[in-house]
Amino acid sequence: MVTRTESAHSTLKGWAGVAAITASLFVFLTTELMPVGLLTPVSSSLGISVGVAGLMVTLYGVSAGLGVPFIVAWTRRINRRVLLSTLLAILAVGNLITALAPSYPLVLATRLVMGFANGAFWAIGVGMAMRIVPDRHANRAAAVVMSGISVATVLGMPLGTILESLTGWQTTFLIWSGLSVLVFLAVVVLVPSLPSANAVSVREVFGLPRVNARLRSVLITVVLFVLGHFGVYTFIRPFLEGTSSASPTFITVCLIVFGAGGAAGNFIAGYFVARNVLASFTVGAVALVASLVLLLLVGHGRVGVMIALVLWGLSYGIVQLSQLTMTQRSAPDTFEAAMSLNTLAYNTSIALGALFAGLLADNAGITSVVWFGVVLTAASLLFTVGTRRATS
Repeated sequence: MVTRTESAHSTLKGWAGVAAITASLFVFLTTELMPVGLLTPVSSSLGISVGVAGLMVTLYGVSAGLGVPFIVAWTRRINRRVLLSTLLAILAVGNLITALAPSYPLVLATRLVMGFANGAFWAIGVGMAMRIVPDRHANRAAAVVMSGISVATVLGMPLGTILESLTGWQTTFLIWSGLSVLVFLAVVVLVPSLPSANAVSVREVFGLPRVNARLRSVLITVVLFVLGHFGVYTFIRPFLEGTSSASPTFITVCLIVFGAGGAAGNFIAGYFVARNVLASFTVGAVALVASLVLLLLVGHGRVGVMIALVLWGLSYGIVQLSQLTMTQRSAPDTFEAAMSLNTLAYNTSIALGALFAGLLADNAGITSVVWFGVVLTAASLLFTVGTRRATS
């Protein structure tokens, strides 16, 4: 169970700390997914295929997913402000090395290390925000932090694409290194001291799915959904370039459109998820599958692409918030451990989705990647609905 610090922190300072934690999510998420908008220039610059360039996403996700239960357990007695500050320092240095790296193997090794920091943040960030505001505002604080996902999608990744077109992909990562330093300073100044309040061992974390069938089902849903969604999304730039001869400017607009749709989807889901999380997930997943099919059917024209991306963004926002709510409700008394497992499932699936889609892109053509997404997201829908009906 997440224990909140009900004390001496003023409400104003608490919300300032929540803002700093939200900014942390922004820089972590944009660092993780920024290569999605930069795959083509990175591959051209370093003389590698687009599929190989996708390993920047794969290795980051592998370490973020597989490492988080161990890191959270090994650091369970460390003050959470100190831990978050350390994670942001790693992010800043990692982005700097990525910008200056003379070879692709060094870029990959750096991304692997940065992924560990990313995974640890996802496990502790929401819980930190919930502890530094009054108890009655805890859920609102969690929602504010999660809004960083939409901000990163709407502003962060398109901004990275714009910066790359103006300066180059190396300079883009250099700028993000500086931004990480600014967020580090904000956390040091604005987030109050937070002694660890959730000492959970590695054995307890990994034992949770064995004793909690509902959480186990949610994690399978997360794996299938993320494999499909991010398998396609990682290669959206090469897909648009190949099917609609999209320019960098049009791709930037597409990413903004998708992100705006995601923000709207989060807003819509925030109203309906609390009332019926299964229905919200079902509607979002059906729309997500439909959007990918639509992308295949009308993705050769720019109007069709925009329509498909708006629907895709909306449905992604709904499914994203739904799966987080399902995770929380499946293990309300072991929140941090459940979030660790969610992070493991989510980030590992991002990595595997990028890997499998990269293999398909290099060997079967870029359109096969979208079919991969259709199959996996449809599987997540069928599994979730079937599982809930069987247990109801």
